Amino acid sequence: MSEVHGTVAPGFESVREEFAGVVAAEARDGGAQLAVYHRGRQVVDLWGGDGVDGDSLLALYSSSKGATALVVALLVQDGALDLDREVASYWPAFAAEGKGAVTLRALLAHRAGVIGVADGFTLDELADDRLVAARLAAHRPYWDPDTGHGYHGLAFGALAGEVVLRATGRTVQEHYEERIRAPYGIEYHLGLPEELESRFRPALPMLPTPAQRALQEANPIAPDSLMAIAFCLHTEPPFDAVAYGNSRAVHAAAPLSGGGVGSARGLARMYAAVAGELDGRPPLLGPATLAAVSRVHSSGTDLVTGEKNAFGIGFVPLATRYPELGPTAIGHSGAPGTQSFADPSRALAYSYARRRFAFAGGPGAPENERLIAATVEAATRAGRPVA
Repeated sequence: MSEVHGTVAPGFESVREEFAGVVAAEARDGGAQLAVYHRGRQVVDLWGGDGVDGDSLLALYSSSKGATALVVALLVQDGALDLDREVASYWPAFAAEGKGAVTLRALLAHRAGVIGVADGFTLDELADDRLVAARLAAHRPYWDPDTGHGYHGLAFGALAGEVVLRATGRTVQEHYEERIRAPYGIEYHLGLPEELESRFRPALPMLPTPAQRALQEANPIAPDSLMAIAFCLHTEPPFDAVAYGNSRAVHAAAPLSGGGVGSARGLARMYAAVAGELDGRPPLLGPATLAAVSRVHSSGTDLVTGEKNAFGIGFVPLATRYPELGPTAIGHSGAPGTQSFADPSRALAYSYARRRFAFAGGPGAPENERLIAATVEAATRAGRPVA
């Protein structure tokens, strides 16, 4: 077992024990954080491994898709966005190349086929969502829209953000700051202030074992594959995820597909505001909105990754990955192995974050299975489900 730091509430000691094992076996090199809220109260606040403490800010990559999905859900709840309205009705240029019938619902469920462009994007370009959105709007889809789904890894945020900007006149980052981050004091930023950069701990590259490296070399990603196009691996140089996560330009601009910076504490608190009452405020999403965004809209084999997965409206319906969670559990993973979610059926919010990329890092490093099982078991012992 590895030494861990932080606190757990009575009844959650088993989560600390599981986290200590995870740090020793998977996350000592680079460190990790774990935070959990239950019934509006933080019950787990742990960290361990090298170079990370509870206040460290990390590159949390596609976790920003979850924050973006939460802003979109609030705007749907307000009536400012209509999921069944065509994207082009908000953003006329998007209709190019046969995309005029694509609805916002299809776009947010990764069904639009607009995963990238033929010549790719540079790292500097990926920091500019408006530029990425303009090029995606002019490009053909890579499959007939709404006939299948594929992970829009580096495109989702730019597309969703452009719709929000055109519908409301304000960016996702502005909505997030005013309605979510600032009111709840959340340590997860879509646009990291420069004065907080000193708390940032750089992402670290994967260190595969010889067997893992041999497996990678035996199964290269074809440069003309949808996977290569979606993640700009068909360009020279190919997309460097570690450099992206460590870029000050990315931190400042917060491209919505993967540019958010924060901590496990921050993401757990964000999802706690979805999971139930927090600080005397009701849950951010009402029952009808929660049901709409958590419903499975895409499932089966992903055309980009080739894996079995599922998507709701921006969020991932987490019960499809972790069956011990409730049917309205929603959240998102991040590239190094981060996983965060709200489970309203238990008034439970969870976030695990790590610095070094796991070999099987997405969606959510494998150790999340043990950590989530321990967390759900402790929460169940602490009180019966609320719904």
